[in-house]
Amino acid sequence: KMCLKLVNDVSSITATLQSNRTLRELNVKDQNDQNDMLIQQHINKAAHINAENENDAEAAGKEKVIQTQLNSTQRAELAELQGVNHRSFYSEINPLHLPEVLALAGHRHGQGELYVALKSSIAGVISTVNRKQWLQQQRAHHNAIIAEHRTKVGSIEAELAAIEAADGPDAVDIGSDSRCSKRRRKWWWGLWG
Repeated sequence: KMCLKLVNDVSSITATLQSNRTLRELNVKDQNDQNDMLIQQHINKAAHINAENENDAEAAGKEKVIQTQLNSTQRAELAELQGVNHRSFYSEINPLHLPEVLALAGHRHGQGELYVALKSSIAGVISTVNRKQWLQQQRAHHNAIIAEHRTKVGSIEAELAAIEAADGPDAVDIGSDSRCSKRRRKWWWGLWG
């Protein structure tokens, strides 16, 4: 069991990605029963993936995830052989990446596996859809606020233009008092005259 876990640990996606990616051959000495032979078959598959990706350890890890984690039958078999809880691993995947992962599962393992994957991950898929809808609603809400503010700025600019036009060229700023920062008084200029 330990040799199998060494080359393909299915306890999590991270564990699978970090499993040994350099061993190209590993033989279990005693193959007394069906489980031992099955373990050797899975070790051989993992070693074969390592050999096919000998210059790219990351690709070997990804291929192991695709072949074992995304294949429910393989995952269940490996989990039982390794004494690992056979829970759904889809909770480990960012919901925004789930559509791509589901497409990959369907493409590599067929519609039956896609159905199993969808059943296991539907909550995450729905949360992604709801998040997208929520983000769209937030965008619309804030765009409405921006439009409202633009309208308000337009009204303020129109009012300022009207005041400046009414003041004429001989209007003078007289400073500030406690209630406002600047006041324009056309009539004030005439008092000093």
